[in-house]
Amino acid sequence: MKVLLMGNPNVGKSVIFNRLSGLNVVSANYAGTTISFSKTFISLAGNKKVELIDVPGTYTLKPTNEAEKVAVKILEEGDVIINIIDATNLERNLFLTMQLISFKKPLVIVLNMWDETKHKGIEINIKKLQQILGVPVISTCALSGEGIKELSLVIKNASISSYINKSLKKIDNLLIWNKIGKIIFNTQKLYHRHHTLWQRISDFSIHPIGGLFFAFFILYSSFRTIRFIGEGLIGYVFDPFFQNILTPIFMKLSVFFGSGGFLHQILIGKLIDGEIDYFQSFGVLTSGFYVPIAAVLPYVISFYFVLSVLEDSGYLPRLAVLVDSIFHKLGLHGYAIIPTLLGFGCNVPGILATRILEDKRQRFVVSTLISIAVPCVALQAMILNVLGKYGFKYVLSVYGVLLIVWIGIGLILNKFRKGDTPELFIEIPPYRLPSFKILFKKLYFRVKGFLFEALPIVLGGILVVNLLYSLNIFQYIADFTAPVIASLMGLPKNAVIAIIMGFLRKDIAMGMLLTNPMTLKQLFISTIVLSMTFPCIATFAVLWKELGWKKTIYSVLIMLLTATFVGSILHLIL
Repeated sequence: MKVLLMGNPNVGKSVIFNRLSGLNVVSANYAGTTISFSKTFISLAGNKKVELIDVPGTYTLKPTNEAEKVAVKILEEGDVIINIIDATNLERNLFLTMQLISFKKPLVIVLNMWDETKHKGIEINIKKLQQILGVPVISTCALSGEGIKELSLVIKNASISSYINKSLKKIDNLLIWNKIGKIIFNTQKLYHRHHTLWQRISDFSIHPIGGLFFAFFILYSSFRTIRFIGEGLIGYVFDPFFQNILTPIFMKLSVFFGSGGFLHQILIGKLIDGEIDYFQSFGVLTSGFYVPIAAVLPYVISFYFVLSVLEDSGYLPRLAVLVDSIFHKLGLHGYAIIPTLLGFGCNVPGILATRILEDKRQRFVVSTLISIAVPCVALQAMILNVLGKYGFKYVLSVYGVLLIVWIGIGLILNKFRKGDTPELFIEIPPYRLPSFKILFKKLYFRVKGFLFEALPIVLGGILVVNLLYSLNIFQYIADFTAPVIASLMGLPKNAVIAIIMGFLRKDIAMGMLLTNPMTLKQLFISTIVLSMTFPCIATFAVLWKELGWKKTIYSVLIMLLTATFVGSILHLIL
């Protein structure tokens, strides 16, 4: 079935076509002409495939130029018509609509630029217009994507207009304009209207330029809020709980186990200067509980609080619309910006945020990109600390390499991870104040889910790593990987121990790198390789839970291959 998008020029027809089609678009010249048009295949409800054609814009079906001739020829071949109308110029656009009605083909009418009618004081009674014309009528805003999802669902309900049987027997200009006048009188009202403050903010937040500044302000404020709440919870709630209540208990257990031995190493871990260091002891009971509960959970709580505010206030759809065209280059849609940016605070909430992406393919791609090329705030602090003293250009170079990797891996995954290109089917709600009752209810269930899902995997992971460390397996790994680490990347072979320890904590791993005597070149390469390999265990646990073990293994393989390739290339060119 051929579904045609038809309308006057400059009514947003091609934008709606792009919203419906994604990237799998074919452009061609109509046979025997130089007039081009676009076509693609889309899935309707029930997975029914139809051919969607963006017909050249035309004001009339009595052709006056080559483009209008092609439009009429395509119309004769089509099965269903979607008539795109500029809702702010209803009277002018209805002239083509009346001509299309005379062709007696199933029709859907789309009142585009619906947001502008509110700004210009135009009120259109859609229900009345639908009743008069006898075909489905919906409103859209192609710029924001509002109404596009409804359009994709209503195509199957296209119907032949009953209006043709009542009074329009042929294309007669005088008769058409007479009928249009009556339709306008019955369906449209004009009144004086000023923009409200919320409407001005809404318009500004999706403006191609102003929206970027607005997005920077919102995301920066969100990031600062997440850190403020997270650090506050750590400093005033979780850390005192561990230090004042649990540490004395663990120290008594340490004495009970004789302050050493295999069981002590597994449960309590290594004592640092006779004390428990929750980031370095690596015991199941010490680091195993502290890392997910005291170091990560506070940021999970603060992240989900901020995310809920952004969701319920209506801003997230606007941010997604703002960057949608950019992310489509990677086979993603605009919502992918949320987890990507939040990953710079902590990869854990970044990967958790991929749940707002409805497609499994997108979640895999974004989670993999975050794990490889988005350094968390703890790692960023260590990068600044280690390389900053040699000059800020080295710090910028690290971010530059990671950006290139992010783009490159995204393009490769888009090419080889087959699947339908996502379309951004979202509704743009008005800005509103969130309901704090609903907000905290969502927060409770999300935090509860994190604890029950991630904590067992974190504990199991620390147990396995601890066993490997106790059995001196890491040294064997260092000897085994020496050809790659030393020959291809030019790094000391023991650097692999620090890279693997990054599985537990990236900032600790960076500190371990410094125990190896290295040149500035080796330090630069090892910093990038560490940034791109093995996310910390909390991130790995969430990655496992979100993607499943098979896709997590795929992600880790991509990670290792990418880090090896980039490290080797840097060794060759530097």
